[in-house]
Amino acid sequence: MSEFFLALVSAALINNLVLHQGLAIDPLLRSATDQDRRQVHALGLATLVLLVLAVGLGQLIYRLALLPLQLEYLRLFVFLPLCVLLIKPLLTLLTRLLPALPFDGLLPLLLANVALLGLSLQASENGFGVAQTLAWSLGGGLGFWLALSLFADLRQRSDNDDIPEAFRGLPIELIGAGVMAMAFLGFNGLFNP
Repeated sequence: MSEFFLALVSAALINNLVLHQGLAIDPLLRSATDQDRRQVHALGLATLVLLVLAVGLGQLIYRLALLPLQLEYLRLFVFLPLCVLLIKPLLTLLTRLLPALPFDGLLPLLLANVALLGLSLQASENGFGVAQTLAWSLGGGLGFWLALSLFADLRQRSDNDDIPEAFRGLPIELIGAGVMAMAFLGFNGLFNP
């Protein structure tokens, strides 16, 4: 159980998909500036569930079909359609289960989220077991949700603060993302003996 917790915290904080690996920065920057907290949480929850499902099913297909048939080189062509085909049914299911959260308009943001494909490829490349795959995908989703929430707070504060005209919008957001990435690098030595 300690390995599971270690992999979970490591994926969420130390090897954050957005801030450390740069895999899911696109939905972060594309999301609307006037979105409320519920939309941020809807995107975070949808990405979390989608990561767990896509990476888990991708590893299952990889281990049960591609490895025995020695077709490892086809994993990109299997993982990409799998990730894309899971998005719409998942959004429909989440809309029915959680009607209070606005899942409308998240389809383009989830389609542009390369963390789904990136984490699936990393898990197959590193040969993760079932528990470690689950921990990495769950931690990756939680880390994305955390970075998304922090980024929404930063965007809200920068909209209300007096910032020079040249730095308004995308420049101050990229600077803020860089500062957040440096802050998350402080977690690097967290689990060293």
